Amino acid sequence: MGLPRPFTRAITEGPTPADLAGAPALPYPSGWAALAFSSELTPGTVLTRPLAGEDVVLYRLRSGALRAIRPYCPHLGAHLGLAHLDGDELVCPFHQFAFGPDGTCVRTGYDTPPPRSPLTRLPVHEVNGAVFVWRHHDGREPDWFVPPWHEIGHRPAREAAWELGGNVQEVIENSVDLGHFATLHGWQRAEMGGPVEYEDDTFHVSMRAHESAPLLGDFVVDIEVDGYGLGCLHADVHTPRLGLRMCTMVLPTAIGPHRMQFRQRNRIAFTEPSRLPAPLARTVSRTAARLLDRAVFRSSCEFTAADFPIWNHKQYLQPPKLAHGDGPIGPFRRWARRFYPPVDAAGSAAPAAWAAGRDSHAVREFGA
Repeated sequence: MGLPRPFTRAITEGPTPADLAGAPALPYPSGWAALAFSSELTPGTVLTRPLAGEDVVLYRLRSGALRAIRPYCPHLGAHLGLAHLDGDELVCPFHQFAFGPDGTCVRTGYDTPPPRSPLTRLPVHEVNGAVFVWRHHDGREPDWFVPPWHEIGHRPAREAAWELGGNVQEVIENSVDLGHFATLHGWQRAEMGGPVEYEDDTFHVSMRAHESAPLLGDFVVDIEVDGYGLGCLHADVHTPRLGLRMCTMVLPTAIGPHRMQFRQRNRIAFTEPSRLPAPLARTVSRTAARLLDRAVFRSSCEFTAADFPIWNHKQYLQPPKLAHGDGPIGPFRRWARRFYPPVDAAGSAAPAAWAAGRDSHAVREFGA
């Protein structure tokens, strides 16, 4: 007699992913979280994306305005991720109740008077080619925003997204983890251009990387990083030796305990050679961007992906046992506390925030 099927499977090997290891998770951070790229939401599109243990339904009206709503129909609870848009009305798949742009029910599937049961709208903010939704542990409305950034180059941005274990704070924290740039990413040396500057919900850090490559020899890379909450980084990268400039947007989103989605958006440009006539210099610069755009983006993603196995399996340790050369991780963590529920006298956060993250949301829309 053969073995029962469950006992014929291979023995589990390798590190346990962070979201399966059972270690206590950080609370979901408050603030703006990216749920999609703008390019994914053409007019008439309905998307469902996870955020902090719950689904959020996104859709775009014919005017281009975005809506973000809680996922269940107020009539009998059908999931509105299965709904469709009829013009600017979101139509529930169950009983064909339709909801107008302001969220009110405008008709039923039976031609009877619509009930007073509006959709629950969430604050949504579209900027820099990404769609952000706001959540806060105490339900307050947004009191800061991700600002619009400069656009470089003439080519469209390249975008990529992944899902993995880990917590979003450590993605943002990586920007001040000076030591790992050499040990994990292979930089010969990295140095801070000055103290990290913190201002309310944002921070700024300047870095210089020293690298070496065949044919090029030694060269430097200058990086200016701006962080917005624990869900958005913008990095300006300049390699003077190559004349290459790159803007990278890094967007980690907490979707469950120890689990996140990770989005990256890049644009590149090459400096116009000053020794050439202006029209020719522009042609050379744009041709270089066109030919190298894909390769530069792939290299940027590979650089980022070196962190994936670490984030996917690590635990968040507090307090950490820091060493000289780590970089200013301690001050960063003190700043990051502002995005979590208050700590009580026993040293723990509000229990509800450590669990499924089900809190109240403001219902205004921003950036419509």
